[in-house]
Amino acid sequence: MQTEAGVRAVVAHGRDDLRVDVLAEPIPESDEALVAIEFGGICGSDLHYWLHGAAGESILKDPLVLGHEVIGRVVQSAGDGSGPAEGVRVAVHPATPGPGNGPRFPEDRPNLSPGGTYLGSAATHPHRNGAFADVVALPSRMLRPIPDSLDARAAALIEPLSVAWHAIKQAGDVAGKRVLVVGAGPIGALVVAVLAHHGAGEIVVTDLFDAPLERAKELGAKRTVLAPEASELESLDADVVIESSGSVPGLRTAIKAATRGGRVVMLGLLPPGDQPVLVSTAIARELELVGSFRFNSEIDDVIAALSAGEIDPSAVVTHVFDVDQALEAFGIAKDSATSGKVLLRFGGQR
Repeated sequence: MQTEAGVRAVVAHGRDDLRVDVLAEPIPESDEALVAIEFGGICGSDLHYWLHGAAGESILKDPLVLGHEVIGRVVQSAGDGSGPAEGVRVAVHPATPGPGNGPRFPEDRPNLSPGGTYLGSAATHPHRNGAFADVVALPSRMLRPIPDSLDARAAALIEPLSVAWHAIKQAGDVAGKRVLVVGAGPIGALVVAVLAHHGAGEIVVTDLFDAPLERAKELGAKRTVLAPEASELESLDADVVIESSGSVPGLRTAIKAATRGGRVVMLGLLPPGDQPVLVSTAIARELELVGSFRFNSEIDDVIAALSAGEIDPSAVVTHVFDVDQALEAFGIAKDSATSGKVLLRFGGQR
């Protein structure tokens, strides 16, 4: 809700310092719309800013409004006439590509642009505030109309589902193939849902905990393996492996489980710096190790599939909290043994 003083926002002030602040109501630029946020999903990067004051090499230098996985409703359309009209329900593509002064990148892959920004990110300074607030001003080009009939729990997953969709695009044609997913956290679970949608023949999932594996089964996994027993996966002979744990043991399992000539998609983000990798195995098997970073136009495919009822990822959502309970919500979200995707409910929810 909006208060007389302004709007509530979830702000990381530094390591272990998360607050629900009341900020001034935003004043939009001519190409920006005012969006009343309904729901926002807590992402791993949001947790890192809270727990560590940094997400990888993106270090907090100023307080940062978190959040990039959001849906809402336009309450004031952009002054220049662009974008959705007032009253339209929208999802948000949180990226702003930009060439900056860095290296070249393929023009058809703006997710790789070195000067780009992302909502709720400290990668640049000044930081790019996110959208965990009752009302935010967002460029109209970020907004994607979504049906009012779309269930909020599914709609709130559009951004992370787009990340998963991009990873499967990086994997190539998965129809009829044996695929291993390493890590069944929210992104890994959404990968399972997209694999099932794309017709994967056999989906195998491994994780450290039972609860994420149960959710993976709901979304289409045919077989699950607890990580302590992952050695049995070395003989899996998987055509494709999606590594979504972002861990060295996870990447080791991915390489060992891949068939000769197979492809390993590295979706989970490992810590910065040198990491031990089974390079000799990858070379001898002629494996393709492929990165996957954020997404591009896949968000439009996701919205179309959700709107048509072709995919239902809502089993990934395990908890919903009001924004005033943000600290409790973040505490639950960091416990991957018990939680999947944790949502925050904002004032725009009807």
